[in-house]
Amino acid sequence: MDLLNNDKKKAGFTIISAKTDVHGGYGQGVLDLNAVTSVIIDGEDAYIDMGALHAKSAVEKGIKWTTNKDEVPNGKPYWLVWVTVDRNEKGAYYAGVTACYMEIDREERKGYKILADHVNRMDYSMKRRILVSELDEVSKAALKKLLIENNPAIWENSTDELKSSLA
Repeated sequence: MDLLNNDKKKAGFTIISAKTDVHGGYGQGVLDLNAVTSVIIDGEDAYIDMGALHAKSAVEKGIKWTTNKDEVPNGKPYWLVWVTVDRNEKGAYYAGVTACYMEIDREERKGYKILADHVNRMDYSMKRRILVSELDEVSKAALKKLLIENNPAIWENSTDELKSSLA
């Protein structure tokens, strides 16, 4: 996906099907990622990059990762946000939104992130949790703008917890 080419169709949030669970029976314990969308926040910009579901977003490709922040002294901060969409009686809404931190030095092709934290935060989003308190005000504003512009109706149907967390 070419994120810089505005002529192409823009990626949107994944809207889940009528089936919202994978509990019980065959396939029990299988993660259903149909409702999860990955968002990258780069400073004042937030954009959807579905490659992040497999740690292959545009900013993550070609990066050698470390869990030692000192090994990436010139890293640029990024946020990966997991957004889960669900349906209630009013329609679709942003049910789970969780943020994960990472730093990337593109020139050195090195990056810092805690993979276990990224996986756990994805799980928390799928469990309909809101965890965005670590975001700074600029990042919160960028995420809020993206969520609203993507679909105002989904934003309006979302919980007061999410709206106040991004206020």
